Amino acid sequence: MTSLETTDGGWRAGLTVGAGLAAGSFLLAVSFGAFAVTHGWPAALTIAMSLLVFSGSAQFALVTALAGGGVVPALLSASLMNLRFVPMAASTARYLHGSRWQRALEGQAVVDGSWVAAQRVDGTLDRRKMIAATLVQWPAWVSGTAIGALAVPSTSLIHATGIDLVFPGLFLVLLIDTLTSRPRIVPVAVAAAVVAGVTCRFLPTGIALLLASTTVLLTLVYRTSPRQEPAR
Repeated sequence: MTSLETTDGGWRAGLTVGAGLAAGSFLLAVSFGAFAVTHGWPAALTIAMSLLVFSGSAQFALVTALAGGGVVPALLSASLMNLRFVPMAASTARYLHGSRWQRALEGQAVVDGSWVAAQRVDGTLDRRKMIAATLVQWPAWVSGTAIGALAVPSTSLIHATGIDLVFPGLFLVLLIDTLTSRPRIVPVAVAAAVVAGVTCRFLPTGIALLLASTTVLLTLVYRTSPRQEPAR
């Protein structure tokens, strides 16, 4: 085993990174479990969803949209949330090993934190690090959901411990990081905020969330718009 695998990558590095990510995932999962149950979901179904789906953003979007706008907006919102995994999985495919079934199983390790942590400086991906990091996060997500769904902490306890701020805080950090590295999409974020703020006043939450998420299509304008030629 090379020094890269023992210090900067490999199973051990993945478990170390995954432990830190799992701590945040656990708190977020407790919040989700309580959130889903208070919005009418049975505890068993809530836990089963975390067991099978393992996508915090999509799960929150599904529960929120389903409560405010029906099945179709809920499914569309969750699907839009998870579209990011298509290019992530495509870039990871060549690093997976074994038969189709094994590669499909290893592909389940493509989650946000693990995938980012597994990126190497040379542009390749550390398969072992990604899988190990996800193996730590998944049980933390499921157990946290179970605790939140079964115990259903009171609203006062959730506010006092700040659990209710974990999910919006996570997405705020991701948003700030994205806008810092890609300032050209700031108008897209502003447009989404305006659409969400206006439509929430007149439409159910699920439909407002769906309409706000469609502003991502504006990124296509920035990619396909022709560059101005320098004046001669």
